Formats: sequence, C-alpha cells, structure tokens
Amino acid sequence: MENHFDLLILGSGSTAFAAALRAAELGKTAAMTEMRTLGGTCVNRGCLPSKNLIEAARIVWESAHPRYKGLKPAKMKFDFGELISQKQDVVHAYRNKKYQSILTDDDKIKVFDGRAELVDARTVRVGEQTLIGDQILIATGTRPTLPQIEGLDQVSYLTSDLLTSDEAQELKELPESLVIIGGGYIALELGQMFHRFGTQVTILERSQVILPNYEPEVQEALAFALREESLQIVTGAQVVRVSNQPKKEIEVVVNIGGKEQSFKAQKLLVAAGRQPNTDGIGLEKVGVQLDERGFVTVNEELQTNIPNIWAAGDVIGRQTESQPATPVGAHDGVIVAKNALAGTHQKVDHCVIPRTIFTDPQVAVVGQTDEDAVGTGIRCWCGTIPLELVPRAGATHQTTGIAKMVINRETQEVLGVSLVMPNAGEVIHEAAMALRFHAKLEDYIDMIHVYPTMAEALKIAAISYFKDPAKLSCCAE
Repeated sequence: MENHFDLLILGSGSTAFAAALRAAELGKTAAMTEMRTLGGTCVNRGCLPSKNLIEAARIVWESAHPRYKGLKPAKMKFDFGELISQKQDVVHAYRNKKYQSILTDDDKIKVFDGRAELVDARTVRVGEQTLIGDQILIATGTRPTLPQIEGLDQVSYLTSDLLTSDEAQELKELPESLVIIGGGYIALELGQMFHRFGTQVTILERSQVILPNYEPEVQEALAFALREESLQIVTGAQVVRVSNQPKKEIEVVVNIGGKEQSFKAQKLLVAAGRQPNTDGIGLEKVGVQLDERGFVTVNEELQTNIPNIWAAGDVIGRQTESQPATPVGAHDGVIVAKNALAGTHQKVDHCVIPRTIFTDPQVAVVGQTDEDAVGTGIRCWCGTIPLELVPRAGATHQTTGIAKMVINRETQEVLGVSLVMPNAGEVIHEAAMALRFHAKLEDYIDMIHVYPTMAEALKIAAISYFKDPAKLSCCAE
C-alpha cells in the first residue's frame, strides 16, 4: 500500500525527525504529519528565533551600558523590522537545511500536511488521506497554556508564538509597553529581551518568587540582576481580569496581598506555561492513557498502554523524569525507533539533563536541588559561592550571580549544580558530564581549569566544602 509505513509519526519536530531518521537507517519507512510548520516549535517559534533576538538585544544593551570605566555609553540605532526580517532568514535557512533538505534526500521518509487524528491503533486520518502505520509515535509537542482569566477572550494578546515566522501571530513591531503574565523561563527571557530593546516591561508572577521550581539562591540572584536593569517584576500577583482601555491599551488587574492593583500596557503577553497537544487527535478512541494534565503516559521504554503506540518529546511532560526540551525529545525519538522497529527494549535515562535559561546572566542547572536531595532521604551539604569569587567574573566586571553545589555528605558525590552567570549554558556541561560519571568533590578540585574562566566556579564551589575560597590565591587549591 502506498500509504503504509513501518513507523507513522504524529508531528514533525525534533523528536519526530530523530525517530524518522533512525527508522530510515534501520531500513524502514517512516511518515510524519504536520498541521502547522515543518520542524515543530524549536526551529520555527522557540529556541532558534528567541536566542537570535536575545543576542541582538544584548548587543544593544551593552553598547548603552558598558561595564568598563573608560568606555562611554553609545545609543546604538536599530531597526526592529530588520531584526525580525533577519530572524526569519535564520529560521528559513535552518528549517531548509536541517529539515526540508533531509526529506528531499531520503525517499524513505514522507510528510503529510494537515491535522492528524487516530482512527484506530494503526490508522491515522490526515485531511482526505488515510495512513497506516505498523508502529505509531505520538510526538505532537505542546502549545502555550491560556489560563482562565476574566476578559482574556475579549482582548488581543500575545503568546510565545510571537516569535514565529510566516504566520499571522508573528510580532513585527516593537511595542512601547508590555505586561507579561507569568514568571517562568519564557517570561523572563522575552521580558528582558523586550526591555533591552526599549519596551517598558512589567512581569506579573503569581508565586512569591520567579522560577518557583529552582533553587532559592537562583531565584534571588536572577531577580536581583533583572531588577538592577530596572525590569519591573511583581511577585505574589494573582491576575483577576483583563480589559481593553482607551488609547489602545490593555489593563491587567491583579490581587496583591488582598488588594487590587492595575497595570496598563500597549501589549499583553501570556506566558503561563505550556500544555500538551493531545486533544483532538483521537487518543481517546484507541484508549491511550493520559495523566491528569493531559500528557501521554509511557513506560521506561516510551511505550504507551497500547503496545504499538509510543510517545516522546514534550508531549509526555515529565514522565520518566523527563524534561521538556528539544535535545531530550530528539534523544528519545531515536530510542522509540529502535524499540519499536528493532525490539531493542532500551530504557530511557533522564537522570542527567542540563538545562539553561537564556537570560543575562544565564541560569543553568543539572541534577538534584537541595530540596530534591533531602526529599529522597540523602544527608546532603549544599554550598553556594558568590560569583565575585570567580576571577573571570571580576576581570570582566560581571560579578552578579552564584554557583551552588548539592553534595552527598557520606560519599562526597556531587548530586546537583545550579549556576547564575554569563555563559552558564556552556559551563553546565562540565557538571553534567561529572554527574553522569558520579564525580566527587575531589574530582572537581583536581581538575585543572583554564584560568581565568567562568568554569572555575565549579572548582571554587567544590573547594568551599573544605575551606574559605575567599582566602586563597588565584588557582590555589
């Protein structure tokens, strides 16, 4: 049959492509479905475009706020429309090189455009076409969550999809003012970006802290850094209602400590988390189990309760201790292909997944937090050093931040690392590799680091278990 495939995949993002490519390598046929844009969230409206514009905003900001005496502030002129245009060029080039060209070169992989819906455990309907798959992978990802807020359906609002290309929701003009609902990584990345381009930004977070699932030291260090830039962050703010106002403004009314307070802006961005794309694709017809939040439930081999149906990527949420992230999905897509098509029975291992928030300074974490370790009964020691103890930070006048380690007192194995510093996303990989091989404090200390680098923060944090690193000479142990 023309539309019969060994592996039929709902979705065409990083998870789907990784699975399809491995299927082709195994000599099997694969098909993907896509209702929106080939490549999924990351390349089209997530990781790639956001980091592109965040870096542009950093250049603009640093030109006006030099860190060195002797450098005079310069107001860099920029054209926001041109920045959006070059962002589109980057997205198009990456999509064509990493996604579209792969399909052109490999006749074992096909893509069908349109909303996909399961008819039964082996049949999928896409528009007017019927596809058959011996094995099926659910890799439909997630979308922005829209909280139940009075008046939200009556106002124009943005989501993280504002970074998309070639779609109506793409933001092409820089707003004068912006209110953001949410205080997670998306809100903070985009909030700082717009602030640095000159938008008046207010971030409203219902919890008492930003990044509520991160270490307290991380929350405090990043909040301090952002507020030092005059970015307005309001915590403990429960949104009550939103409404249109004169002068083309949107009003957001929040409850703070029992009192209502109003915030107005030209644009409203809702960044209140993400939800799985599991509705409307027929999962209930075939009995695929979902958790209480709608994420697909899988076992350690990424298999659902239906033997020939698998799921991976953001659509499984935190099942199997996963983390919603592009490289995690790609890694797990390969595992699904091998398990489904070659019967390898490989189990996923999500114990070591580094993560980064691309604010400035960046936040990067891997492993367990203090609370995680204590919750599992581990007798731990947690050491936090200020970034000012890192020579590189002092030399470049970037001393806002911290490095924290969580250590098992009995074995001295390092269980987790949290960083707030420039280039934290690069440094965290040393810690991730160390966790992967169960490194101990002495391993970090004995490792000779390049001087001066931000990575030395890991060594200095390890030294702080034994002595006061503030009283050591440079490079001393």
